[in-house]
Amino acid sequence: MREVSQERLNEILPKKRDLYYGGAWHVPLGGYIETFNPGTGESLGHCADANAEDVKAAVSAARKAFETWRYSKPLDRAAMLRKAAAILRENAEELALIDAQNCGNPVTEMAGDALHAAAQIEFFAGLVTEIKGETIPMGGGVTNMTVREPMGVCARIVAFNHPLMFCAGKFAAPIAAGNTVVMKAPPQAPLSAVRMMELLDGLFPPGVLNVITGGTPSGEALVSHPEVPMVTLIGSVPTGRAIARQAANQLKQVILELGGKNALIVYPDADLEQAIDGAIRGMNFAWCGQSCGSTSRVFVHASVYDQVLAGILERVKRYRPGIPTDPATTMGALISRSHRDKVLGYIDIAKNEGAELMVGGSVPQTPELQNGSYVEPTVFANVTSEMRIAREEVFGPVLSVLKWHDEEKLFADVNNVEYGLTGAIFTKDLATAHRAASRIEAGFVWINRAGPHFLGAPYGGYKQSGIGREENIDELMAFTQIKNINIAF
Repeated sequence: MREVSQERLNEILPKKRDLYYGGAWHVPLGGYIETFNPGTGESLGHCADANAEDVKAAVSAARKAFETWRYSKPLDRAAMLRKAAAILRENAEELALIDAQNCGNPVTEMAGDALHAAAQIEFFAGLVTEIKGETIPMGGGVTNMTVREPMGVCARIVAFNHPLMFCAGKFAAPIAAGNTVVMKAPPQAPLSAVRMMELLDGLFPPGVLNVITGGTPSGEALVSHPEVPMVTLIGSVPTGRAIARQAANQLKQVILELGGKNALIVYPDADLEQAIDGAIRGMNFAWCGQSCGSTSRVFVHASVYDQVLAGILERVKRYRPGIPTDPATTMGALISRSHRDKVLGYIDIAKNEGAELMVGGSVPQTPELQNGSYVEPTVFANVTSEMRIAREEVFGPVLSVLKWHDEEKLFADVNNVEYGLTGAIFTKDLATAHRAASRIEAGFVWINRAGPHFLGAPYGGYKQSGIGREENIDELMAFTQIKNINIAF
Protein backbone atom coordinates (compact mmCIF):
# COMPACT_ATOMS: atom_id res chain seq x y z
CA MET A 1 0.00 0.00 0.00
CA ARG A 2 1.38 3.42 -0.97
CA GLU A 3 1.84 6.30 1.44
CA VAL A 4 -1.07 8.74 1.51
CA SER A 5 -0.93 12.48 2.04
CA GLN A 6 -2.67 14.19 4.93
CA GLU A 7 -4.88 15.98 2.42
CA ARG A 8 -6.05 12.62 1.08
CA LEU A 9 -6.61 11.28 4.61
CA ASN A 10 -8.85 14.25 5.39
CA GLU A 11 -10.66 13.95 2.07
CA ILE A 12 -11.79 10.35 2.54
CA LEU A 13 -13.39 10.87 5.94
CA PRO A 14 -17.19 10.65 5.77
CA LYS A 15 -19.03 13.85 4.98
CA LYS A 16 -22.14 12.67 6.78
CA ARG A 17 -21.95 12.58 10.57
CA ASP A 18 -25.60 11.93 11.40
CA LEU A 19 -27.69 8.81 12.05
CA TYR A 20 -28.79 6.58 9.19
CA TYR A 21 -32.18 4.91 9.47
CA GLY A 22 -35.27 4.47 7.35
CA GLY A 23 -33.17 4.99 4.22
CA ALA A 24 -32.20 8.57 5.15
CA TRP A 25 -29.84 10.63 7.28
CA HIS A 26 -31.21 12.18 10.45
CA VAL A 27 -29.84 14.88 12.73
CA PRO A 28 -29.43 13.24 16.17
CA LEU A 29 -31.62 14.48 18.98
CA GLY A 30 -28.82 13.45 21.33
CA GLY A 31 -26.34 15.82 19.71
CA TYR A 32 -22.77 15.05 18.72
CA ILE A 33 -19.55 13.81 20.29
CA GLU A 34 -15.99 14.31 19.12
CA THR A 35 -13.99 11.41 17.73
CA PHE A 36 -10.20 11.17 17.61
CA ASN A 37 -7.19 9.62 15.93
CA PRO A 38 -5.57 7.54 18.71
CA GLY A 39 -2.30 7.50 16.78
CA THR A 40 -1.87 11.26 16.80
CA GLY A 41 -4.37 12.52 19.37
CA GLU A 42 -5.90 14.79 16.74
CA SER A 43 -9.61 15.37 16.39
CA LEU A 44 -11.38 13.76 13.44
CA GLY A 45 -14.47 15.90 13.98
CA HIS A 46 -17.84 15.14 15.49
CA CYS A 47 -20.18 12.20 15.07
CA ALA A 48 -23.78 11.61 16.10
CA ASP A 49 -24.47 10.64 19.71
CA ALA A 50 -27.84 8.90 19.61
CA ASN A 51 -30.13 9.13 22.62
CA ALA A 52 -33.14 6.98 23.53
CA GLU A 53 -35.47 8.94 21.24
CA ASP A 54 -33.09 8.49 18.33
CA VAL A 55 -32.98 4.77 19.00
CA LYS A 56 -36.74 4.62 19.18
CA ALA A 57 -36.99 6.27 15.76
CA ALA A 58 -34.42 3.91 14.24
CA VAL A 59 -36.18 0.82 15.60
CA SER A 60 -39.53 2.13 14.37
CA ALA A 61 -38.13 2.52 10.87
CA ALA A 62 -36.63 -0.97 11.00
CA ARG A 63 -39.91 -2.45 12.27
CA LYS A 64 -41.87 -0.81 9.48
CA ALA A 65 -39.45 -2.19 6.90
CA PHE A 66 -39.63 -5.67 8.41
CA GLU A 67 -43.31 -6.02 7.58
CA THR A 68 -42.48 -6.23 3.88
CA TRP A 69 -38.82 -7.34 3.94
CA ARG A 70 -39.72 -10.56 5.77
CA TYR A 71 -41.67 -11.67 2.69
CA SER A 72 -38.98 -10.75 0.17
CA LYS A 73 -37.56 -13.51 -2.01
CA PRO A 74 -34.39 -15.06 -0.56
CA LEU A 75 -32.54 -14.77 -3.86
CA ASP A 76 -33.44 -11.09 -4.07
CA ARG A 77 -31.95 -10.58 -0.61
CA ALA A 78 -28.86 -12.46 -1.71
CA ALA A 79 -28.45 -10.28 -4.79
CA MET A 80 -28.52 -7.10 -2.70
CA LEU A 81 -26.02 -8.54 -0.25
CA ARG A 82 -23.65 -9.41 -3.08
CA LYS A 83 -23.88 -5.86 -4.39
CA ALA A 84 -22.99 -4.61 -0.91
CA ALA A 85 -19.97 -6.91 -0.85
CA ALA A 86 -18.83 -5.62 -4.25
CA ILE A 87 -19.09 -2.00 -3.07
CA LEU A 88 -16.97 -2.78 -0.01
CA ARG A 89 -14.33 -4.47 -2.14
CA GLU A 90 -14.18 -1.48 -4.49
CA ASN A 91 -13.61 0.88 -1.56
CA ALA A 92 -11.43 -1.35 0.62
CA GLU A 93 -8.36 0.89 0.62
CA GLU A 94 -10.32 3.99 1.55
CA LEU A 95 -12.15 2.18 4.37
CA ALA A 96 -8.85 0.83 5.69
CA LEU A 97 -7.42 4.35 5.87
CA ILE A 98 -10.48 5.58 7.76
CA ASP A 99 -10.19 2.77 10.29
CA ALA A 100 -6.45 3.30 10.67
CA GLN A 101 -7.12 6.93 11.56
CA ASN A 102 -10.03 6.25 13.88
CA CYS A 103 -9.15 3.01 15.69
CA GLY A 104 -5.35 3.13 15.58
CA ASN A 105 -4.61 -0.20 13.91
CA PRO A 106 -2.00 -0.20 11.11
CA VAL A 107 -3.41 0.47 7.68
CA THR A 108 -1.66 -2.60 6.28
CA GLU A 109 -3.66 -4.75 8.72
CA MET A 110 -6.91 -2.87 8.15
CA ALA A 111 -6.54 -3.35 4.39
CA GLY A 112 -7.94 -6.85 4.71
CA ASP A 113 -10.92 -5.95 6.90
CA ALA A 114 -13.25 -4.77 4.13
CA LEU A 115 -12.33 -7.87 2.12
CA HIS A 116 -13.05 -10.13 5.10
CA ALA A 117 -16.38 -8.38 5.59
CA ALA A 118 -17.23 -8.77 1.90
CA ALA A 119 -16.42 -12.48 2.12
CA GLN A 120 -18.75 -12.87 5.11
CA ILE A 121 -21.54 -11.07 3.28
CA GLU A 122 -21.10 -13.28 0.23
CA PHE A 123 -20.99 -16.37 2.43
CA PHE A 124 -24.37 -15.63 3.99
CA ALA A 125 -25.80 -14.54 0.65
CA GLY A 126 -24.96 -18.01 -0.61
CA LEU A 127 -26.81 -19.66 2.28
CA VAL A 128 -30.21 -18.02 1.85
CA THR A 129 -31.75 -21.14 0.30
CA GLU A 130 -30.51 -23.25 3.22
CA ILE A 131 -32.98 -21.67 5.64
CA LYS A 132 -35.09 -24.81 5.45
CA GLY A 133 -37.62 -26.65 7.55
CA GLU A 134 -38.51 -30.33 7.86
CA THR A 135 -41.44 -32.65 7.32
CA ILE A 136 -42.39 -34.93 10.17
CA PRO A 137 -44.32 -38.21 9.59
CA MET A 138 -47.69 -38.25 11.34
CA GLY A 139 -49.55 -41.04 9.58
CA GLY A 140 -52.20 -40.98 6.86
CA GLY A 141 -54.19 -37.82 6.25
CA VAL A 142 -51.81 -35.52 8.11
CA THR A 143 -48.83 -33.44 6.99
CA ASN A 144 -46.60 -31.86 9.61
CA MET A 145 -43.86 -29.45 8.70
CA THR A 146 -41.63 -26.79 10.16
CA VAL A 147 -40.67 -23.46 8.65
CA ARG A 148 -37.99 -20.99 9.72
CA GLU A 149 -39.15 -17.41 9.98
CA PRO A 150 -37.16 -14.23 10.71
CA MET A 151 -37.07 -12.76 14.21
CA GLY A 152 -37.83 -9.11 13.43
CA VAL A 153 -35.62 -6.11 14.24
CA CYS A 154 -32.18 -7.34 15.29
CA ALA A 155 -29.66 -5.18 17.12
CA ARG A 156 -25.95 -5.81 16.60
CA ILE A 157 -23.47 -3.95 18.82
CA VAL A 158 -19.84 -4.20 17.74
CA ALA A 159 -16.37 -3.43 19.07
CA PHE A 160 -13.71 -0.86 18.19
CA ASN A 161 -10.82 -3.12 17.20
CA HIS A 162 -12.17 -3.94 13.71
CA PRO A 163 -14.94 -1.36 13.22
CA LEU A 164 -15.63 -1.77 9.52
CA MET A 165 -15.21 -5.55 9.43
CA PHE A 166 -17.63 -5.99 12.31
CA CYS A 167 -20.20 -3.41 11.15
CA ALA A 168 -20.25 -4.73 7.60
CA GLY A 169 -19.78 -8.43 8.24
CA LYS A 170 -22.38 -8.67 10.98
CA PHE A 171 -25.36 -7.24 9.12
CA ALA A 172 -25.23 -10.07 6.59
CA ALA A 173 -26.70 -13.02 8.50
CA PRO A 174 -29.81 -11.30 9.88
CA ILE A 175 -30.60 -9.58 6.58
CA ALA A 176 -30.11 -12.84 4.67
CA ALA A 177 -32.62 -14.48 7.01
CA GLY A 178 -35.25 -11.80 6.35
CA ASN A 179 -34.72 -9.59 9.39
CA THR A 180 -34.03 -5.89 9.51
CA VAL A 181 -31.02 -4.62 11.43
CA VAL A 182 -29.95 -1.73 13.61
CA MET A 183 -26.16 -1.74 13.79
CA LYS A 184 -24.56 0.16 16.66
CA ALA A 185 -21.07 1.27 15.68
CA PRO A 186 -18.39 1.57 18.37
CA PRO A 187 -18.39 5.05 19.93
CA GLN A 188 -14.58 5.12 19.96
CA ALA A 189 -14.31 4.51 16.20
CA PRO A 190 -17.59 5.21 14.38
CA LEU A 191 -16.38 6.78 11.15
CA SER A 192 -15.94 3.73 8.92
CA ALA A 193 -19.50 2.63 9.69
CA VAL A 194 -20.79 6.06 8.70
CA ARG A 195 -18.76 5.96 5.51
CA MET A 196 -20.09 2.47 4.82
CA MET A 197 -23.63 3.85 4.84
CA GLU A 198 -22.65 6.69 2.53
CA LEU A 199 -21.50 3.98 0.11
CA LEU A 200 -24.48 1.63 0.62
CA ASP A 201 -27.18 4.32 0.78
CA GLY A 202 -30.12 3.29 -1.42
CA LEU A 203 -29.02 -0.31 -1.93
CA PHE A 204 -31.49 -1.91 0.46
CA PRO A 205 -35.14 -0.90 0.89
CA PRO A 206 -35.49 1.90 3.48
CA GLY A 207 -35.23 0.60 7.03
CA VAL A 208 -33.62 -2.75 6.26
CA LEU A 209 -30.10 -1.66 7.25
CA ASN A 210 -29.75 1.11 9.82
CA VAL A 211 -26.66 2.44 11.60
CA ILE A 212 -26.55 4.45 14.79
CA THR A 213 -23.55 5.85 16.62
CA GLY A 214 -23.29 6.84 20.25
CA GLY A 215 -22.25 5.82 23.73
CA THR A 216 -23.66 3.56 26.42
CA PRO A 217 -27.11 5.23 26.66
CA SER A 218 -27.89 4.44 23.02
CA GLY A 219 -26.83 0.84 23.53
CA GLU A 220 -28.99 0.51 26.62
CA ALA A 221 -31.97 1.96 24.76
CA LEU A 222 -31.46 -0.48 21.92
CA VAL A 223 -31.18 -3.51 24.21
CA SER A 224 -34.24 -2.57 26.24
CA HIS A 225 -36.50 -1.69 23.29
CA PRO A 226 -39.56 -3.99 23.33
CA GLU A 227 -39.60 -4.35 19.53
CA VAL A 228 -36.05 -5.72 19.34
CA PRO A 229 -36.32 -9.50 19.93
CA MET A 230 -32.63 -10.25 19.41
CA VAL A 231 -29.41 -8.53 20.50
CA THR A 232 -25.81 -9.46 19.74
CA LEU A 233 -22.56 -8.06 21.07
CA ILE A 234 -18.88 -8.19 20.32
CA GLY A 235 -17.40 -6.67 23.43
CA SER A 236 -16.26 -7.09 27.01
CA VAL A 237 -17.53 -9.54 29.60
CA PRO A 238 -19.02 -6.79 31.84
CA THR A 239 -20.93 -5.35 28.88
CA GLY A 240 -22.08 -8.81 27.88
CA ARG A 241 -23.38 -9.50 31.37
CA ALA A 242 -25.23 -6.17 31.43
CA ILE A 243 -26.86 -6.96 28.08
CA ALA A 244 -27.79 -10.47 29.20
CA ARG A 245 -29.46 -9.10 32.33
CA GLN A 246 -31.47 -6.55 30.38
CA ALA A 247 -32.35 -9.02 27.63
CA ALA A 248 -33.61 -11.51 30.22
CA ASN A 249 -36.27 -9.03 31.31
CA GLN A 250 -37.95 -9.45 27.91
CA LEU A 251 -36.67 -12.97 27.08
CA LYS A 252 -34.67 -11.68 24.11
CA GLN A 253 -32.36 -13.97 22.18
CA VAL A 254 -28.67 -13.08 22.45
CA ILE A 255 -25.33 -13.88 20.83
CA LEU A 256 -22.41 -12.66 22.94
CA GLU A 257 -18.82 -12.80 21.68
CA LEU A 258 -16.87 -11.60 24.69
CA GLY A 259 -13.37 -11.55 26.12
CA GLY A 260 -10.62 -14.10 26.40
CA LYS A 261 -7.49 -14.99 28.33
CA ASN A 262 -6.37 -17.56 25.85
CA ALA A 263 -3.65 -20.17 26.23
CA LEU A 264 -1.04 -21.38 23.75
CA ILE A 265 0.63 -24.65 24.80
CA VAL A 266 4.06 -25.72 23.56
CA TYR A 267 4.94 -29.39 24.03
CA PRO A 268 8.58 -30.52 24.07
CA ASP A 269 8.22 -32.31 20.71
CA ALA A 270 6.81 -29.24 18.95
CA ASP A 271 8.38 -27.62 15.92
CA LEU A 272 9.80 -24.75 17.95
CA GLU A 273 10.13 -22.30 15.08
CA GLN A 274 6.49 -22.93 14.26
CA ALA A 275 5.52 -22.52 17.93
CA ILE A 276 7.45 -19.27 18.29
CA ASP A 277 5.81 -17.89 15.15
CA GLY A 278 2.42 -18.99 16.49
CA ALA A 279 3.02 -17.26 19.81
CA ILE A 280 3.78 -13.97 18.07
CA ARG A 281 0.98 -14.23 15.51
CA GLY A 282 -1.52 -15.42 18.09
CA MET A 283 -0.84 -12.41 20.29
CA ASN A 284 -1.91 -10.02 17.51
CA PHE A 285 0.80 -7.49 18.30
CA ALA A 286 0.01 -5.60 15.07
CA TRP A 287 -3.18 -4.26 16.61
CA CYS A 288 -1.65 -3.98 20.06
CA GLY A 289 -3.11 -7.21 21.35
CA GLN A 290 -6.59 -5.66 21.15
CA SER A 291 -8.26 -8.91 20.18
CA CYS A 292 -10.45 -11.16 22.30
CA GLY A 293 -8.88 -14.18 20.61
CA SER A 294 -5.27 -13.25 21.39
CA THR A 295 -3.23 -16.08 22.91
CA SER A 296 -1.79 -13.92 25.68
CA ARG A 297 -0.66 -16.85 27.88
CA VAL A 298 2.08 -19.03 26.40
CA PHE A 299 2.64 -22.24 28.38
CA VAL A 300 6.03 -23.73 27.42
CA HIS A 301 7.38 -27.06 28.60
CA ALA A 302 10.38 -26.59 30.89
CA SER A 303 12.68 -28.54 28.57
CA VAL A 304 12.27 -26.03 25.74
CA TYR A 305 11.32 -22.94 27.74
CA ASP A 306 14.56 -20.99 27.32
CA GLN A 307 14.72 -21.66 23.59
CA VAL A 308 11.12 -20.62 22.97
CA LEU A 309 11.43 -17.51 25.13
CA ALA A 310 14.57 -16.45 23.26
CA GLY A 311 12.77 -16.92 19.95
CA ILE A 312 9.80 -14.86 21.09
CA LEU A 313 12.08 -12.03 22.22
CA GLU A 314 13.79 -12.04 18.84
CA ARG A 315 10.59 -12.17 16.77
CA VAL A 316 8.81 -9.46 18.75
CA LYS A 317 11.41 -6.97 17.49
CA ARG A 318 9.49 -6.93 14.21
CA TYR A 319 6.76 -4.91 15.90
CA ARG A 320 7.45 -1.24 16.45
CA PRO A 321 4.73 1.29 17.27
CA GLY A 322 4.20 3.81 14.51
CA ILE A 323 1.69 6.17 12.93
CA PRO A 324 -1.23 3.91 11.91
CA THR A 325 -1.69 5.37 8.41
CA ASP A 326 1.98 4.83 7.49
CA PRO A 327 2.29 1.65 5.39
CA ALA A 328 5.63 0.94 7.09
CA THR A 329 4.03 0.73 10.55
CA THR A 330 3.97 -2.79 12.00
CA MET A 331 2.14 -1.98 15.25
CA GLY A 332 -0.43 0.72 15.85
CA ALA A 333 -1.90 2.58 18.79
CA LEU A 334 -4.26 1.57 21.55
CA ILE A 335 -7.76 2.94 21.19
CA SER A 336 -7.44 5.75 23.77
CA ARG A 337 -5.25 7.32 26.43
CA SER A 338 -7.43 5.86 29.17
CA HIS A 339 -7.00 2.37 27.75
CA ARG A 340 -3.26 2.93 27.39
CA ASP A 341 -3.09 3.86 31.08
CA LYS A 342 -5.04 0.70 31.98
CA VAL A 343 -2.54 -1.44 30.08
CA LEU A 344 0.40 0.33 31.73
CA GLY A 345 -1.30 -0.31 35.07
CA TYR A 346 -1.36 -4.05 34.37
CA ILE A 347 2.34 -3.94 33.49
CA ASP A 348 3.09 -2.34 36.88
CA ILE A 349 0.96 -4.97 38.62
CA ALA A 350 2.86 -7.76 36.86
CA LYS A 351 6.23 -6.35 37.92
CA ASN A 352 5.04 -5.91 41.51
CA GLU A 353 3.79 -9.52 41.59
CA GLY A 354 7.17 -10.85 40.54
CA ALA A 355 6.89 -11.36 36.78
CA GLU A 356 10.15 -10.69 34.94
CA LEU A 357 9.89 -7.96 32.31
CA MET A 358 11.93 -9.10 29.32
CA VAL A 359 11.13 -6.42 26.77
CA GLY A 360 8.91 -3.36 26.42
CA GLY A 361 6.70 -2.30 29.28
CA SER A 362 6.59 1.43 28.64
CA VAL A 363 5.57 4.19 26.26
CA PRO A 364 7.77 4.64 23.15
CA GLN A 365 9.91 7.77 23.20
CA THR A 366 9.77 8.50 19.47
CA PRO A 367 8.88 12.24 19.19
CA GLU A 368 6.17 11.78 16.55
CA LEU A 369 4.31 9.32 18.79
CA GLN A 370 4.10 11.45 21.92
CA ASN A 371 0.52 12.58 21.36
CA GLY A 372 -0.76 9.08 20.60
CA SER A 373 -1.85 6.16 22.77
CA TYR A 374 1.10 3.80 22.39
CA VAL A 375 2.62 1.01 24.47
CA GLU A 376 5.66 -0.98 23.44
CA PRO A 377 5.25 -4.69 22.68
CA THR A 378 5.75 -6.30 26.08
CA VAL A 379 6.84 -9.79 27.13
CA PHE A 380 6.94 -11.13 30.68
CA ALA A 381 8.77 -14.33 31.69
CA ASN A 382 8.54 -16.44 34.83
CA VAL A 383 4.84 -15.71 35.09
CA THR A 384 2.74 -17.95 37.32
CA SER A 385 -0.95 -18.71 36.95
CA GLU A 386 -1.76 -16.96 40.22
CA MET A 387 -0.64 -13.56 38.90
CA ARG A 388 -3.28 -11.14 37.68
CA ILE A 389 -1.39 -10.73 34.40
CA ALA A 390 -2.17 -14.42 33.75
CA ARG A 391 -5.79 -14.33 34.88
CA GLU A 392 -7.31 -11.05 33.68
CA GLU A 393 -7.82 -9.78 30.15
CA VAL A 394 -5.43 -6.89 29.51
CA PHE A 395 -6.51 -6.23 25.90
CA GLY A 396 -3.11 -4.82 25.16
CA PRO A 397 0.30 -5.87 23.72
CA VAL A 398 1.33 -7.88 26.79
CA LEU A 399 2.42 -11.51 26.44
CA SER A 400 2.98 -13.78 29.45
CA VAL A 401 5.29 -16.80 29.13
CA LEU A 402 4.74 -19.55 31.70
CA LYS A 403 6.75 -22.72 32.36
CA TRP A 404 5.10 -26.13 32.81
CA HIS A 405 6.32 -29.58 33.84
CA ASP A 406 3.29 -31.76 34.63
CA GLU A 407 0.50 -32.10 32.06
CA GLU A 408 -2.32 -32.47 34.58
CA LYS A 409 -1.30 -29.29 36.35
CA LEU A 410 -0.93 -27.64 32.95
CA PHE A 411 -4.56 -28.29 32.08
CA ALA A 412 -5.66 -27.10 35.52
CA ASP A 413 -3.76 -23.84 35.07
CA VAL A 414 -4.95 -23.34 31.48
CA ASN A 415 -8.59 -23.76 32.53
CA ASN A 416 -8.36 -21.84 35.81
CA VAL A 417 -9.71 -18.60 34.34
CA GLU A 418 -13.26 -17.43 33.75
CA TYR A 419 -12.71 -17.21 29.99
CA GLY A 420 -12.81 -19.92 27.33
CA LEU A 421 -12.63 -18.42 23.85
CA THR A 422 -9.59 -19.80 22.02
CA GLY A 423 -6.61 -22.05 22.60
CA ALA A 424 -3.60 -23.26 20.62
CA ILE A 425 -1.53 -26.45 20.86
CA PHE A 426 1.88 -27.09 19.32
CA THR A 427 2.97 -30.72 19.08
CA LYS A 428 3.99 -33.22 16.41
CA ASP A 429 2.09 -36.07 18.09
CA LEU A 430 -1.48 -36.59 16.95
CA ALA A 431 -2.56 -38.34 20.15
CA THR A 432 -1.16 -35.49 22.24
CA ALA A 433 -2.95 -32.95 20.06
CA HIS A 434 -6.32 -34.70 20.44
CA ARG A 435 -5.85 -35.17 24.18
CA ALA A 436 -4.96 -31.53 24.75
CA ALA A 437 -7.75 -30.25 22.51
CA SER A 438 -10.28 -32.29 24.50
CA ARG A 439 -8.98 -30.93 27.81
CA ILE A 440 -8.85 -27.23 26.94
CA GLU A 441 -12.08 -25.47 27.94
CA ALA A 442 -12.42 -23.22 24.91
CA GLY A 443 -14.72 -22.95 21.93
CA PHE A 444 -12.09 -22.54 19.20
CA VAL A 445 -8.80 -24.47 19.19
CA TRP A 446 -5.85 -24.34 16.78
CA ILE A 447 -3.26 -27.08 16.47
CA ASN A 448 0.17 -26.02 15.17
CA ARG A 449 -1.05 -22.53 14.30
CA ALA A 450 -2.71 -19.61 16.08
CA GLY A 451 -4.78 -16.62 15.07
CA PRO A 452 -6.77 -17.19 11.87
CA HIS A 453 -10.53 -17.60 11.58
CA PHE A 454 -12.06 -19.88 8.97
CA LEU A 455 -15.26 -18.78 7.28
CA GLY A 456 -17.80 -21.56 7.72
CA ALA A 457 -16.26 -22.79 10.99
CA PRO A 458 -18.17 -21.87 14.19
CA TYR A 459 -16.46 -19.18 16.26
CA GLY A 460 -17.45 -18.57 19.88
CA GLY A 461 -16.54 -19.24 23.47
CA TYR A 462 -17.09 -21.32 26.56
CA LYS A 463 -17.73 -19.99 30.05
CA GLN A 464 -17.68 -16.18 30.30
CA SER A 465 -16.35 -15.79 26.77
CA GLY A 466 -19.80 -15.83 25.30
CA ILE A 467 -23.01 -17.42 24.09
CA GLY A 468 -23.65 -18.68 20.58
CA ARG A 469 -21.52 -19.24 17.49
CA GLU A 470 -20.80 -16.98 14.53
CA GLU A 471 -19.13 -17.03 11.10
CA ASN A 472 -20.96 -20.19 10.01
CA ILE A 473 -24.45 -21.46 9.26
CA ASP A 474 -25.29 -21.51 12.98
CA GLU A 475 -25.11 -17.72 12.97
CA LEU A 476 -27.62 -17.56 10.13
CA MET A 477 -30.03 -19.97 11.81
CA ALA A 478 -29.80 -18.05 15.09
CA PHE A 479 -31.64 -15.20 13.37
CA THR A 480 -34.63 -17.42 12.65
CA GLN A 481 -37.38 -18.96 14.76
CA ILE A 482 -39.08 -22.27 14.09
CA LYS A 483 -42.82 -22.57 13.44
CA ASN A 484 -44.54 -25.93 13.29
CA ILE A 485 -47.52 -26.34 10.94
CA ASN A 486 -49.85 -29.36 11.19
CA ILE A 487 -52.19 -29.95 8.26
CA ALA A 488 -55.06 -32.47 8.47
CA PHE A 489 -56.76 -33.51 5.23
